[in-house]
Amino acid sequence: MSSKEIALKIFQQGVYGLAKWANFTLPEGCEYPEDCKAIEEAKKLFQWTEKTKIDSLRLLFDFVKLDKGQDWEYYWKPDAIADSTPPIPYPCNRKPTNDDLDNLKQQIAKDLTKLKLAQEDWQNLALLTLIVEKYGSFISFGETDIAFSDLIRSTAAVAAALGENTEATELCLVAGDLSGIQKFIYTISADGALKSLRARSFYLELVTEEVVQQVLAELNLPRTNVIYAGGGNIYILTGSNQAQVEEKINQIRDRFNKWLLEEFQGKIFLALDYVTLKTKDLNTKEISQAWKEAPRKLAKQKQRKFDNQLTDFLKCKPSYEPCKVCHRDDTNDLKQLSQEEDSVLACPTCKKMYDLGGKLLKVNTIVRSQQNQPDNSKDSLIFNFDKFKVYYYLSPSAKTVAQNSELALLVNNWKISDYQFRHCPNPTSFFLGQYAKKSSNSKEQNSTIRANELAEAADGIKRVGYLRMDVDKLGQIFANGLNENLTLPRLAGLSRMMTYFFKAYLNFLAEYRQINTQGFNKLTDKEHQNLLFIYAGGDDLFISGAWNEVVEFAFDIYQAFRAYTGYNPDITLSGGVSLAVSKFPLYQAASESGEAEEAAKNNGRDSLGLFGQVFKWDEWLGKFEIDFVQNQDKDYWKIIKNKPSKPELLGIFPFVSLLQQKQISVEYSRNFVRNLLKVAQIQERMIEDIENQRQEQYNYETQDIKYYLHLPQIAYTLARLPKKVLNNEDFRTSLKSPYNAPYFRAIATWIELLNR
Repeated sequence: MSSKEIALKIFQQGVYGLAKWANFTLPEGCEYPEDCKAIEEAKKLFQWTEKTKIDSLRLLFDFVKLDKGQDWEYYWKPDAIADSTPPIPYPCNRKPTNDDLDNLKQQIAKDLTKLKLAQEDWQNLALLTLIVEKYGSFISFGETDIAFSDLIRSTAAVAAALGENTEATELCLVAGDLSGIQKFIYTISADGALKSLRARSFYLELVTEEVVQQVLAELNLPRTNVIYAGGGNIYILTGSNQAQVEEKINQIRDRFNKWLLEEFQGKIFLALDYVTLKTKDLNTKEISQAWKEAPRKLAKQKQRKFDNQLTDFLKCKPSYEPCKVCHRDDTNDLKQLSQEEDSVLACPTCKKMYDLGGKLLKVNTIVRSQQNQPDNSKDSLIFNFDKFKVYYYLSPSAKTVAQNSELALLVNNWKISDYQFRHCPNPTSFFLGQYAKKSSNSKEQNSTIRANELAEAADGIKRVGYLRMDVDKLGQIFANGLNENLTLPRLAGLSRMMTYFFKAYLNFLAEYRQINTQGFNKLTDKEHQNLLFIYAGGDDLFISGAWNEVVEFAFDIYQAFRAYTGYNPDITLSGGVSLAVSKFPLYQAASESGEAEEAAKNNGRDSLGLFGQVFKWDEWLGKFEIDFVQNQDKDYWKIIKNKPSKPELLGIFPFVSLLQQKQISVEYSRNFVRNLLKVAQIQERMIEDIENQRQEQYNYETQDIKYYLHLPQIAYTLARLPKKVLNNEDFRTSLKSPYNAPYFRAIATWIELLNR
């Protein structure tokens, strides 16, 4: 029996179990398949027996513990994933009732009735996988923190890997890493760079997908053996035949790197290797050893990039006028990047990326084929390997895919009828963070918004904002976060939930802000109309937009992520925002937002770098306790006998929000900003003088300046504000509070930019 047939049997059992739980009788021809030896071994490993029950699902993030650990207990609401652009499901601290579970049962029964499963569907692994994922992601199976879908998928992966040798005590984990992504994406410069950058990000997603496709094909594995694929990284579980695995992945790696060297002049490199792991360790914490060893082996390859192609790499080649976008100089085939008269000259790759970027407003279906389809040639990407070519075409929908297509990647699509063969041949789900505002330029139909349009749409100063953000300590969360509880199903669960958030749920947050931000701290209630995702996936993102909307979106993402992960103090985000004029080189804007993100990481993580200032997210949002705020100066506050009480308004957000609501005039606003900045400058100059020129004249002189120097100037500033602000006693007393003194520059800068 092939590995794909084994995986199919397990998913048939999974769907059968779901239907039985929902009191739904599957039609004739959809019978429960018998176990084979490989399935028996996999089920035994994960303790899946006839007594294993479906129940409510605990939040797996609750069990992650690095430094602090979770004190609360959260559950997922039993629910199905929406057909497209699903909203973010926030866990709750109430265990679901039987009525909650019954609601899901009724939905399963209703949808399966409507689907009318035929015998052909029962042999469709992609369809059955989707059914398990759509209805089984928020209910448990066996252990309370293991999702039904993760246990079914993990069991199928292990059974498929054991297919050729059911007695195997060791299996192989194939690991891959595309290195050079940052250089490929972030170092381009030219007009239309925003569009090109989005295309490059999309292109790399397809390169990662193509690596997955070739590994699966060469090792004869089903898609369900992919443990993780995204952000240029892949993990695929396979069988025990090390000689075969090594031979195949060496061939794939060499094939890709030869193509990558020719196409991108060595900027991108594929590290691809494997590690062995004991079969029994897949259900113990020992699995973490494989997750630690794999990156080490890949790192060694990355230190010896293209070592078997050095002759080609070092060969003397003619040099021509460089491409004005990527600066390559090995081709004289330069063409105008766009139709505009002053457009720069670009190489074929950059020209292709620019043209493609204009078609990525919203991608619904991507078709993979080894056959050229001339009708679709304008919307194709070609991977030209030594002995064959692979074409990727954009298709408007699943139902327009030609029946002879080899594979159809359905983007963020959980509509089960689309996965039936009679509607779409060889479907596979594919996740993509891709929200984009449409350009209003009449010359560019269905094109993504351009940088100058984003700047013009901004409130206050006309600038484009760039946001970079990623999860703190993600490697540690995966390798050590679950401690003794780490198993393959839980690892798959963490991976799946992170992928959902960054590639699927963020699209919804950008498109339908109000629905997913109830109870959040928000400056405005406006929808996000002017955003463009350049990249969102894995555990990080790069997003541009009208600067004020990007800033607000950063706070929305943070609050959504914290709610999504049950406010676990060990699972946080850090981010950085930069502002630039629309003509500013994109690679420099990306670099500046990257520096702001790095500063946030260096602030003990869980922080945001914005307006040249770095604070914890809670300090920006004004959601924190005084003891926490003064953590860095806690010794100082210990000796203060009469500590000031906590002000009503604390942090940055509350002041900016209140001043915006009061709509003070531009004149008042400028005076207020000028005075606040003056206070901040005096404080900073005096503290800098102590640090660089002289010692403190007495203990804690620096802290006295930091927290109390502002009082006379603030009293002067407040006296000049309009009555509608002055009448707010909380505002007056809070602004004078020493606890708010460190935030004056950030408050002033934000107000100034909004009113300039």
